[in-house]
Amino acid sequence: MASDLLQIAASGARAARGALDVTAQNIANASSDGYVRRSVTIEEVTASGGMRRVHDISLSGSRVTGINRNADMFRQSEVRRTVSDLARSDAELTALQNLEASVDQVGIYQAIVEFEGSLQELSVDPVDPSLRASVIAALDSLANKFEIADSSITSAMSGMQFNAQAGVDQANVITTELARVNLQLSRAGDGSSDQASLLDRRDSLLEQLSGITNINTTFGTNGTVTVQAAGASGPTLVSAGNAASIAMATAADGTISFTAGGTAFTPSGGSLAGNALGLAEATDLRSRLDTVADSVISAVNNSQASGVALDGSAGQPLLTGSGAGGIQLAFSNPDGLATAPAGAGANSRDASNLDALRSALNNSEAADDMNALLFEISSKVSSRELTNEALETIASSARISLQEQAGVDLDKEAANLIRYQQAFQASGRAMQVAKELFDTLVAIG
Repeated sequence: MASDLLQIAASGARAARGALDVTAQNIANASSDGYVRRSVTIEEVTASGGMRRVHDISLSGSRVTGINRNADMFRQSEVRRTVSDLARSDAELTALQNLEASVDQVGIYQAIVEFEGSLQELSVDPVDPSLRASVIAALDSLANKFEIADSSITSAMSGMQFNAQAGVDQANVITTELARVNLQLSRAGDGSSDQASLLDRRDSLLEQLSGITNINTTFGTNGTVTVQAAGASGPTLVSAGNAASIAMATAADGTISFTAGGTAFTPSGGSLAGNALGLAEATDLRSRLDTVADSVISAVNNSQASGVALDGSAGQPLLTGSGAGGIQLAFSNPDGLATAPAGAGANSRDASNLDALRSALNNSEAADDMNALLFEISSKVSSRELTNEALETIASSARISLQEQAGVDLDKEAANLIRYQQAFQASGRAMQVAKELFDTLVAIG
């Protein structure tokens, strides 16, 4: 009897000690990123009687049968989904803000208006040297602003491409680590502290990966995970101990595409998707900016071809190149401006060709198109800012929900410390009673 009591008390002390260890681990990692609260499963140990005494019960105390993580797979999945959506929105918003600055701060619209204003002033006295010089200066400024905007767009696109490549490199590191964790999980004991730590590591890596690209996850009974890129129909990134490499390709227009293990995929979430969307916007913006620049080049040069310079010679192209990145002033001599119509003599005050240029610029709607372009990108930025704020709220709510369920509550852990400490002390007292009983029995014998 005394030996049974001693065995039962000792098992209770071991179970309480295990629970105390887990509680202390929770407290120590209360602020650790990715840590999920642990709890112990304690079960009663019983054994039936011998062959001839099957109805007897031999009490054997308790034991720790496993360490559980207080993780909710649905809430974790929601965190990954919202992290992916927010990362895409963050990257796209940053890209759009940089593109807006590229064209808005340069002042192309204002430069077009100023050029048109200089033409109007020149029409009052088309042979005035200072007024003609002002037209040349205004046009040169406009050409320079087009080039600066194009260069700024190129710089913004380079930044997006760099960020996307950095994301690809980071994703490959994460998938390799996930494959390694899978191998370790396949060997870890079920319900062990090692398994719990590995599952924390797995979930942390999955969350990091979802910030780069949206993923689909399938979990094995032993905790291993199979990961697919861009949803359930995408290529496999991680399976068992194997990881596929993600690669990025850059097209001639600057847009990007991705493959995993040689299979193409298009991410709809994560920073890769945001940067890809930003580059697509940049390509469209550059194309529309080129159209505005070409309309100015066409209007100016066609007018030059239809008139004569101040010395009566045929007008020559005033602008060279094409597109916002190629537009340049062909000459800087104000006398080369073809303000008079073909057939007019030298120093003609006939400004009909100049009037035709002003009309052509107005018909090309360069200023209106530029204004519409600026308004559109500004509207997109404002819209994405509102969307981003909403996604931040959603992601925060998902994380709070997970933290409430999986995080460490120090007040509860403090209460558990007292409870398990009392259980440990009570088991110790039971062991002491067993010893006293044993000593009494020995003395009687």
